[in-house]
Amino acid sequence: MILDVKKLEAGYGKLRVLDGISLSVGKESVGLFGPNGAGKTTIINAIMGIVKPWGGTIEFEGTRMEGMATHLVARAGIALVPQERELFPGMSVADNLELGAAWVPRGKPIMARQLETVLELFPILKERYRQYVGTMSGGQQRMVAIGRALMANPALLILDEPSLGLQPSIVAEVFDRLALLKKDISILVTEQNVRESLRAIDRGYVIENGAVVLEDTAAGLAVNPHVVSAYLGI
Repeated sequence: MILDVKKLEAGYGKLRVLDGISLSVGKESVGLFGPNGAGKTTIINAIMGIVKPWGGTIEFEGTRMEGMATHLVARAGIALVPQERELFPGMSVADNLELGAAWVPRGKPIMARQLETVLELFPILKERYRQYVGTMSGGQQRMVAIGRALMANPALLILDEPSLGLQPSIVAEVFDRLALLKKDISILVTEQNVRESLRAIDRGYVIENGAVVLEDTAAGLAVNPHVVSAYLGI
């Protein structure tokens, strides 16, 4: 397994959010689904070292990671695309992409190759290469954020609600790109747009009230009665 999380407990202050979560990611694309407040982002924050776990283990490529500083997690090979994108609006697409690899040992030596891959994946970024990111649409900014993460040459790409705030046509385009990416990189994605996500993942977990209530393949989740009624609106 690339990522193996076992019995993870975490929260904020005295508020428990995760109640013994276990999940794994191999060479595949895995989705985390659930309503707001279910604990999806807290799982990511714990993996990235932003939140210190109360209990349980996080193992990445055979190394225990729980409690590790965020910059060390990134250097180890995990790249995060946060909900808010966290780009530099006064800098160009080129500069934002370069920053994704500039200080990461896995990415810097192959920066030119990774840049070629990113621009092939998102042709619009090649067209807007010198444009200031702050003048771009929300969908284009999301592509910059994903591209910047890929510049680090990660073993695991984590995306937190990549469809948030995007119009439907752009959401479909983003998930089309993720479907292509999963052939070459392990992906963990949290998302409320379950319908689009199921096209881009191999397996998924449903998280509710800080616990895993369901795990299945994408095909299995698509026909599961609970997922259909609660998340697909059918």
